Amino acid sequence: MKEPISPHLSLGLLLRLVHQHYAQAVDAALEEAGFRDIRPPHSNVFTFARPEGIQVSELTKLAHVRKQTMTQAVEELERLGYVERRPDPNDRRARLVFLTERGEGVRPVAMAAGKMVEQRWSDMAGSGEIEVIRQGLQNLLETLRGGEKGGEHPSDDAGA
Repeated sequence: MKEPISPHLSLGLLLRLVHQHYAQAVDAALEEAGFRDIRPPHSNVFTFARPEGIQVSELTKLAHVRKQTMTQAVEELERLGYVERRPDPNDRRARLVFLTERGEGVRPVAMAAGKMVEQRWSDMAGSGEIEVIRQGLQNLLETLRGGEKGGEHPSDDAGA
């Protein structure tokens, strides 16, 4: 028997718990698709990687994690064959991170799993309710970011 959810949980805790359900579904889909070696910290690389490559320092800023954390994730993914690093043609001191063919295969699986989760949530709560939540969170995020437009935002479904 499940414990009842307290009516007084903080918004932060509610967001975290709902995100855990989402992440677990995506992780299960990745594992089922044969991507058993991907860990949660790796998702920041898949979410923000670009076709033209991206520096680790930029990944760090976009994901709001420490450079050490991002560097470790990129190194692990490179060893596993999901990314490769190449010299940055615009900065001889820097290297760019690119998804390999194997790495490119992760996004469609994660995106499909995310869509399935959202559909299940829409079936449970109603599509209107989910859209109200989505719009409210988007508005809040824009406000928190100072209303920035044209900044870096991952695609709606890019989270792996």
